[in-house]
Amino acid sequence: MHGFGRSLIAMGLVIALIGVVLTFAGKIPWLGRLPGDIYIRRSNFTFYFPLATSIIVSVLLSFILWLLRK
Repeated sequence: MHGFGRSLIAMGLVIALIGVVLTFAGKIPWLGRLPGDIYIRRSNFTFYFPLATSIIVSVLLSFILWLLRK
């Protein structure tokens, strides 16, 4: 049960961190507007794929989860 409790605490911290990031994401001007993000705008069509932002978020989450695993 000791390991399960630690896992629940870690998951709660990760969820809280994601909530904080989502709350302040609009106030970070470069988030979602990095040079590697794909943005195509036509007359009646807009396509946006945040490729570089997704990679950075993935690396950060992988690092955080790696730290929690140690």
